Amino acid sequence: MTASSQSLQPISPLLIARKLASEFAETAAERDQQGGTPKAQRDALRRSGLLALSIPREYGGLGASWSEALEIVREFARVDSSIAHVYGFQHLMLATVRLFSRPEQWQPWFEQTARKNWFWGNALNPLDTRTVARRCDGWREFSGRKSFCSGSADSEMLIASGLDESNGGKLLIAAIPSGRTGITLHGDWDNMGQRQTDSGSVTFERVRVEENELLLDPGPLSTPFACLRPLLAQLTFVNLFLGLAEGAFHEARQYTLKETRPWFKSAAAFATEDPYILRHYGEFWVGLESVRLLANRANELFDEAWSKQEGLGARERGELALAIATAKVAATRAGLDLTSRLFDVTGARATHGALRLDRFWRNLRTQSLHDPLDYKLHELGDWALNESLPTPTFYS
Repeated sequence: MTASSQSLQPISPLLIARKLASEFAETAAERDQQGGTPKAQRDALRRSGLLALSIPREYGGLGASWSEALEIVREFARVDSSIAHVYGFQHLMLATVRLFSRPEQWQPWFEQTARKNWFWGNALNPLDTRTVARRCDGWREFSGRKSFCSGSADSEMLIASGLDESNGGKLLIAAIPSGRTGITLHGDWDNMGQRQTDSGSVTFERVRVEENELLLDPGPLSTPFACLRPLLAQLTFVNLFLGLAEGAFHEARQYTLKETRPWFKSAAAFATEDPYILRHYGEFWVGLESVRLLANRANELFDEAWSKQEGLGARERGELALAIATAKVAATRAGLDLTSRLFDVTGARATHGALRLDRFWRNLRTQSLHDPLDYKLHELGDWALNESLPTPTFYS
């Protein structure tokens, strides 16, 4: 291959993501303090083309596998877990319309997303039942409020849900433009972690939803393939948590190498020779390596399941759920341990406010509470003891 032909080779999505991550890292700590919408960073994602990463090439996307998409979620999470979150949800929302709607619906949405660099936001949250869908003449009217609407600000499209008054409160899911009349994005997210995910509330005031915007066929939980949606959400957080822990490890390591002083009782001349610091890093490494293996295996199994589409069986889906739950538990435990104990290897000076090294723990702790670990362990225990596969729900 000549030098000129090499220069014509497209840049891989992972290299694009790494360049963006390097840019995001420069302001991550400051933006964590500010909160709000990371508009400049979201626009950089739009320009990058990565919003269409998981869209098949025939619809204008990059045609990446889920393993590739999740690797980029992990890449962003190492420096900015809020951006990783909304980026992961971009592809989760695209997967939602793919899994729950007809080709004549999702194909045009895919094409427009790729062509116009649309961001998709989440206003789904089935646990928040305050939004009601009323049947009108050929359309539905959504009214109410939704909480935890990650990525809703600065989005072009929303996945929203409401309870169908005419059908016993059945969940209705729709894909609608974020700027439609009657939609108010409140910008009221002010939590201790994940501070730039815009996960606040959205109000729907008599919002018109057309029939062809409803995701009814096949809809959620209808087939093993459609039931992959909650597993993709869980797997996104596996990779988010792993990336967070890897980022915390990197920051701690750099600080230890350059700044940490040995304790006055230590016989070591340098902190890098202190036996207790070395032990901590050894434990960090074992935890990270374990989660990497579990996460990579779960990513690969998800790719295999996705490729089977409607040929996916219920047992295969159940075994995938176990693999993802195992990785989720391991990623949560290892991540919380590392992000808390990193100060044991950096020392008191590492608590300086400008460093904001606590953001790694705050971000992981905030997100991990949305899916209690006890219930994941219950599912795994039921399998380990009784060989009972998890029952598909909207969350696992």
